[in-house]
Amino acid sequence: MPRKPRFFLPDIPAHIVQRGNNRQAVFFTDNDYRVYLGWLGEAAECNDCAIHAYVLMTNHVHLLVTPKDASAISRMMQSVGQRYALSQP
Repeated sequence: MPRKPRFFLPDIPAHIVQRGNNRQAVFFTDNDYRVYLGWLGEAAECNDCAIHAYVLMTNHVHLLVTPKDASAISRMMQSVGQRYALSQP
């Protein structure tokens, strides 16, 4: 059964959790964290999202984000996720 679509409201903060596949590690070196944060910042700016707080764990990420429109968070996460996944071996 497919998951239900995510529901975000403009100008309302949302807690986002992104996990590795089967909860596997997604960050392996200090540079992985820096690269992810750089790309996250770029994606947030391009998609009109304000990032208020973040926690990067070895196998998942927590974000507190306020979008300017209902689809901004989805676009931001898709952008950074695709970019980061392509950079991993």
